[in-house]
Amino acid sequence: MKKALAIAAALFCIAAAPDPADMLKDPAQEARARTLFHQVRCVVCQNESIDDSEADLAHDLRQLIRSQVAAGKSDAEIQAFLVSKYGDFILLKPRFNAMTAIIWVVPFAIVAGGVGLLIARRRRTLESADDLSPEEQAKLKSLVDQPEI
Repeated sequence: MKKALAIAAALFCIAAAPDPADMLKDPAQEARARTLFHQVRCVVCQNESIDDSEADLAHDLRQLIRSQVAAGKSDAEIQAFLVSKYGDFILLKPRFNAMTAIIWVVPFAIVAGGVGLLIARRRRTLESADDLSPEEQAKLKSLVDQPEI
Protein backbone atom coordinates (compact mmCIF):
# COMPACT_ATOMS: atom_id res chain seq x y z
CA MET A 1 0.00 0.00 0.00
CA LYS A 2 2.81 2.40 0.91
CA LYS A 3 4.61 1.57 -2.31
CA ALA A 4 1.48 2.39 -4.35
CA LEU A 5 1.12 5.74 -2.54
CA ALA A 6 4.78 6.55 -3.18
CA ILE A 7 4.39 5.76 -6.89
CA ALA A 8 1.23 7.89 -7.10
CA ALA A 9 2.98 10.79 -5.35
CA ALA A 10 5.94 10.53 -7.72
CA LEU A 11 3.61 10.57 -10.74
CA PHE A 12 1.83 13.67 -9.42
CA CYS A 13 5.17 15.42 -8.92
CA ILE A 14 6.23 14.59 -12.45
CA ALA A 15 2.89 15.82 -13.81
CA ALA A 16 3.24 19.10 -11.90
CA ALA A 17 6.78 19.76 -13.13
CA PRO A 18 7.16 22.23 -16.00
CA ASP A 19 7.49 20.79 -19.46
CA PRO A 20 11.22 20.76 -20.35
CA ALA A 21 10.35 21.61 -23.94
CA ASP A 22 8.88 24.91 -22.73
CA MET A 23 11.97 25.89 -20.74
CA LEU A 24 14.66 28.21 -22.09
CA LYS A 25 18.01 26.62 -22.91
CA ASP A 26 20.00 29.24 -20.98
CA PRO A 27 19.55 28.58 -17.21
CA ALA A 28 20.11 32.26 -16.36
CA GLN A 29 17.33 33.32 -18.74
CA GLU A 30 15.02 30.61 -17.41
CA ALA A 31 15.69 31.78 -13.84
CA ARG A 32 14.88 35.36 -14.87
CA ALA A 33 11.68 34.19 -16.54
CA ARG A 34 10.70 32.20 -13.44
CA THR A 35 11.22 35.30 -11.30
CA LEU A 36 8.88 37.20 -13.60
CA PHE A 37 6.33 34.36 -13.43
CA HIS A 38 6.08 34.92 -9.66
CA GLN A 39 5.33 38.63 -10.21
CA VAL A 40 2.56 38.18 -12.79
CA ARG A 41 -1.03 37.35 -11.84
CA CYS A 42 -3.02 34.70 -13.65
CA VAL A 43 -6.04 36.63 -14.95
CA VAL A 44 -8.11 33.44 -14.89
CA CYS A 45 -7.28 32.33 -11.34
CA GLN A 46 -6.78 35.93 -10.09
CA ASN A 47 -5.10 34.99 -6.83
CA GLU A 48 -2.26 32.92 -8.21
CA SER A 49 0.89 33.76 -10.06
CA ILE A 50 1.21 32.35 -13.54
CA ASP A 51 3.94 30.10 -12.15
CA ASP A 52 1.41 28.39 -9.86
CA SER A 53 -1.51 28.34 -12.28
CA GLU A 54 -2.45 25.49 -14.60
CA ALA A 55 -4.78 27.65 -16.72
CA ASP A 56 -4.18 27.73 -20.46
CA LEU A 57 -3.84 31.52 -20.39
CA ALA A 58 -1.15 31.24 -17.69
CA HIS A 59 0.72 28.80 -19.96
CA ASP A 60 0.43 31.28 -22.83
CA LEU A 61 1.72 34.11 -20.62
CA ARG A 62 4.67 31.97 -19.51
CA GLN A 63 5.50 31.32 -23.18
CA LEU A 64 5.18 35.03 -23.97
CA ILE A 65 7.51 35.98 -21.12
CA ARG A 66 10.02 33.31 -22.11
CA SER A 67 10.03 34.54 -25.71
CA GLN A 68 10.59 38.14 -24.58
CA VAL A 69 13.37 37.11 -22.19
CA ALA A 70 15.00 35.15 -25.02
CA ALA A 71 14.67 38.23 -27.26
CA GLY A 72 16.75 40.17 -24.74
CA LYS A 73 14.05 42.44 -23.31
CA SER A 74 14.55 43.76 -19.77
CA ASP A 75 12.24 42.86 -16.88
CA ALA A 76 10.86 46.42 -16.89
CA GLU A 77 10.09 46.21 -20.63
CA ILE A 78 8.32 42.88 -20.21
CA GLN A 79 6.27 44.17 -17.28
CA ALA A 80 5.42 47.37 -19.19
CA PHE A 81 4.23 45.26 -22.14
CA LEU A 82 2.02 43.12 -19.88
CA VAL A 83 0.60 46.19 -18.11
CA SER A 84 -0.16 47.86 -21.46
CA LYS A 85 -2.01 44.73 -22.57
CA TYR A 86 -3.80 43.72 -19.32
CA GLY A 87 -3.60 46.77 -17.04
CA ASP A 88 -2.05 47.06 -13.57
CA PHE A 89 -4.14 44.08 -12.42
CA ILE A 90 -1.71 41.71 -14.17
CA LEU A 91 0.98 42.47 -11.58
CA LEU A 92 0.62 40.73 -8.23
CA LYS A 93 2.13 43.84 -6.61
CA PRO A 94 0.78 46.75 -8.69
CA ARG A 95 2.86 49.88 -9.02
CA PHE A 96 1.87 52.95 -7.01
CA ASN A 97 0.23 55.46 -9.37
CA ALA A 98 -2.86 57.69 -9.44
CA MET A 99 -5.32 54.78 -9.84
CA THR A 100 -3.78 52.60 -7.15
CA ALA A 101 -3.53 55.65 -4.87
CA ILE A 102 -7.29 56.07 -5.21
CA ILE A 103 -7.80 52.42 -4.33
CA TRP A 104 -5.69 52.81 -1.18
CA VAL A 105 -6.85 56.29 -0.06
CA VAL A 106 -10.61 56.15 -0.65
CA PRO A 107 -11.43 53.45 1.97
CA PHE A 108 -9.51 55.36 4.65
CA ALA A 109 -11.23 58.61 3.63
CA ILE A 110 -14.65 56.96 3.85
CA VAL A 111 -13.90 55.59 7.32
CA ALA A 112 -12.55 58.96 8.48
CA GLY A 113 -15.63 60.73 7.08
CA GLY A 114 -17.93 58.24 8.83
CA VAL A 115 -16.16 58.74 12.15
CA GLY A 116 -16.39 62.52 11.66
CA LEU A 117 -20.15 62.27 10.99
CA LEU A 118 -20.66 60.12 14.07
CA ILE A 119 -18.76 62.58 16.26
CA ALA A 120 -20.71 65.55 14.84
CA ARG A 121 -24.01 63.76 15.31
CA ARG A 122 -23.10 62.79 18.87
CA ARG A 123 -22.24 66.41 19.70
CA ARG A 124 -25.55 67.62 18.25
CA THR A 125 -27.46 65.04 20.31
CA LEU A 126 -25.68 66.06 23.52
CA GLU A 127 -26.24 69.78 22.83
CA SER A 128 -29.95 69.31 22.06
CA ALA A 129 -30.51 67.52 25.38
CA ASP A 130 -29.46 70.67 27.23
CA ASP A 131 -31.81 72.90 25.22
CA LEU A 132 -35.05 72.18 27.13
CA SER A 133 -37.31 75.11 27.80
CA PRO A 134 -38.28 75.83 31.44
CA GLU A 135 -41.78 74.37 30.79
CA GLU A 136 -40.23 71.17 29.35
CA GLN A 137 -37.84 70.90 32.29
CA ALA A 138 -40.75 71.26 34.74
CA LYS A 139 -42.81 68.63 32.90
CA LEU A 140 -39.82 66.28 32.81
CA LYS A 141 -39.23 66.80 36.53
CA SER A 142 -42.88 66.04 37.30
CA LEU A 143 -42.75 62.86 35.22
CA VAL A 144 -39.56 61.71 36.91
CA ASP A 145 -40.83 62.52 40.40
CA GLN A 146 -44.14 60.63 40.00
CA PRO A 147 -44.45 57.70 42.40
CA GLU A 148 -44.54 54.27 40.85
CA ILE A 149 -47.82 52.39 40.95
